[in-house]
Amino acid sequence: MSVIKENQKITENVSIRTSGLKSFPLLAGLSDEDLSALMQILHEMKFQEGTEILTEGEEGSLMFLLLEGEVDVIKKTPYGDPYVTASLKGSDGCSFGEMALIDRGTRSATVRARTDCRVLSLNYEEFQTFCREYPKIGLELLMSISITLVRNLRKENENLRLVYQALIEEIENE
Repeated sequence: MSVIKENQKITENVSIRTSGLKSFPLLAGLSDEDLSALMQILHEMKFQEGTEILTEGEEGSLMFLLLEGEVDVIKKTPYGDPYVTASLKGSDGCSFGEMALIDRGTRSATVRARTDCRVLSLNYEEFQTFCREYPKIGLELLMSISITLVRNLRKENENLRLVYQALIEEIENE
């Protein structure tokens, strides 16, 4: 289960922090004014090394922007064995958990803090309210999330095609 160490609204140094948020591809298209509005619903959280931030199979309601630290994205094989599918660094403007803002469905992977981490979180309910209050910004964010998800889906479809092709070749060579 996810353990939340700290949950505080970000309000101080908004002008400094909004410029830093532009390093996140999901937020790069937003103006400083848009980012200032969004800052009102972002929450800073800290996770110690080894903490599961998200757990595969659990219901999700938070998306995260990785400010500092490193995390591993972990999936389980059909036999329950974990394997790392990706490692993300705060310096790369990474985000994770975006699907939770769309459907609050179950998490598709576990995300574990590889080092101590600092993140900004955005929860589903506040995001829905924000989108009604700021529809232009909400649309921009939803489009950006959609583009990210579509790119990931296309990449995974290509990976599946390659695995299927390798399986067919292996069967034919037996």
